[in-house]
Amino acid sequence: MSSDSTSETVKQSIIKQVLIESQQANARTLMEKIGENCFASCVPKPGSSLSSREKTCVTQCTEKYMAAWNVVNSTYLRRIQQEMGNQ
Repeated sequence: MSSDSTSETVKQSIIKQVLIESQQANARTLMEKIGENCFASCVPKPGSSLSSREKTCVTQCTEKYMAAWNVVNSTYLRRIQQEMGNQ
């Protein structure tokens, strides 16, 4: 294996690791935001359990956040792949 090939392999490995860590951080942030925003919006008076209205609200709010995150994440990954292809 030539040093250029080895260098490219190391570079690709580092890029892959950075992407994995970025995705994990994004997922943690997403879960935190869902918890903060959906709970605040859907559960005005916390108690020992959720009403069916509150459960429905939290479910719908979570689904919206996940859908938006999926769009942003897939767009971001396409952009990274394009950048990697242009190098």
